[in-house]
Amino acid sequence: MKPKESQSKKEILQSTESKNEGVLERYFKLKAKQTNIKTEFMAGFTIFLSMLYVIPVSSEILSHAGMPKDALITAVTLVTILSTFACGFYANTPVAMSVGMGLNAYFTYGIVQGAGIPWQQALGIVFISGVVFVIVSFSNFRIWILKSIPKNLRFALCVGLGAFLATIGLKGLGFFVLQNGNLLLGDLSNASTLLGTLGILLILFLYTIKIKGAFILGIAILSIVGFSFGIAQTPTQILSSPASLAPLAFQLEILSVLKFSFIPIILTLMITDLFDSLGTLSGIGTKVNLFHALEGNHKKHDQALEKTLQVDAIATTMGSLFGVSTTTSFLESASGVTMGGRSGLSAIFTALFFCFTLFMLPLFLSIPSFAIYPILVVVGVAMFLEIVRIDFSDYPSAVASFFVILLMPLTTSITIGLSAGFLVYLLLLILQRQWRQIHLGLIFIALLSLLPFIL
Repeated sequence: MKPKESQSKKEILQSTESKNEGVLERYFKLKAKQTNIKTEFMAGFTIFLSMLYVIPVSSEILSHAGMPKDALITAVTLVTILSTFACGFYANTPVAMSVGMGLNAYFTYGIVQGAGIPWQQALGIVFISGVVFVIVSFSNFRIWILKSIPKNLRFALCVGLGAFLATIGLKGLGFFVLQNGNLLLGDLSNASTLLGTLGILLILFLYTIKIKGAFILGIAILSIVGFSFGIAQTPTQILSSPASLAPLAFQLEILSVLKFSFIPIILTLMITDLFDSLGTLSGIGTKVNLFHALEGNHKKHDQALEKTLQVDAIATTMGSLFGVSTTTSFLESASGVTMGGRSGLSAIFTALFFCFTLFMLPLFLSIPSFAIYPILVVVGVAMFLEIVRIDFSDYPSAVASFFVILLMPLTTSITIGLSAGFLVYLLLLILQRQWRQIHLGLIFIALLSLLPFIL
């Protein structure tokens, strides 16, 4: 009887596993997407390794807005987990989400420090921009925006953000300083500045040879060197309970930012998030045609794209309640697609892996800033390389792109850079009498672009 009982239990277990696989297969359409659970698992783990740097980097940047870093680590991790899981479950796409790198820098250095807006009000602005994005993502207004803004300015936005990020990274390292209104080379003999500068070269090398998890590996190497030579304080423990969200959760101020003067910032955040997401999703899906609408086919219904953008928009709104800046899709998801990930199951595995990082608070708090800022520079370089996609034969949009790219880092404001670009573009079209290029959508956006300069 025992052998039969043992065999019976084995058959029951196999039957249960088969049913579980059947449920996952049916929901995520694994066979139709030419993938399987093992492939999705490895894709999710690859995305996790590629994106792990987001937690220490984002929390470090946002802490400069006056927000508690320990609570930020918990908030960023939770937002990453929930938004990525939601994208996998609802949109069924292999896309991971977290706090946007360029957008968190704009939140801290452009809105809070640059405009002198308290972080509580800045979170309110993020919330409202998220609500606007939700409306856009559930309507055809998204297509109208896409058609209203020339591709060159979309690429210029990415390039300008890259220059903005790299500037922040180099300034944070002390690579250059501002003295008497002049930009001068910093003290490269300073140990942390020198180590951070060498770190940029190291991470560029790792990124160039396409090492998986290049960013987190670079952070680890720089931190270990800093700990070994006494440049940074070695952590006394690695694991602990997550920090409380109380200092950040629901601290946003919404009513106080319902002012006409805040409209440009709100719309800039929304447009930047939309373009960032569309550019990222295009990069993720190009090789395997995940999002056909991004290949120029706006007539065909693209449910995967729509649902992914909807999650992105809702995540931004909910993230502001947790106490973080704009949430967006991450290009690192492409690493999972390269590994064969094709469904939302890989995103769900990514979210599950991030759950473990909730208990690594002491480790993340110990990471020195000279290990963080090189990441901003390298990410900025990667974004800046999109400049090759700008069509410089189109004079009006090429000149407008120049002002977008130049003004973003110089003014530490995405709003000013983008607004100036739209205004210059419309002005040049009028001067060259290119009336066919001027349409209602462009005029509407150009009028909104006047607001930052007159308010």
